[in-house]
Amino acid sequence: MGGADRRHDDGRAAEALAEAHLRAHGLAIVERNVHSRHGELDIVARDGATVVFVEVRLRRPGRFGDAADSITPAKRARLVAAAREYLAGMPRTPACRFDVVLLDGLDPSRVVWLPDAFGAEE
Repeated sequence: MGGADRRHDDGRAAEALAEAHLRAHGLAIVERNVHSRHGELDIVARDGATVVFVEVRLRRPGRFGDAADSITPAKRARLVAAAREYLAGMPRTPACRFDVVLLDGLDPSRVVWLPDAFGAEE
């Protein structure tokens, strides 16, 4: 299997781990892998009445920093733009937030969930 295929499979596995973790903490998963002209929203969930946009970041140990290091200001700006596009399709704009799920490897015991990781001020 090629490197791109393995990264794709690992990304899907990471999203599945993140989804299970979020469900276990009471979030309802609405959609996964929502595409927009600005990029992809990994997971869209609900926490009560709040829409939660979840970015899932996987890094393998020893590879150019940890998962948190991979969320650059440019990546945040793309996420915010994609979320705004998603919200524009709703009849009313609900409360929303951006969460991040960090995985340094595909180990369910090492999932780090950062609720309200950043705002939409970018």
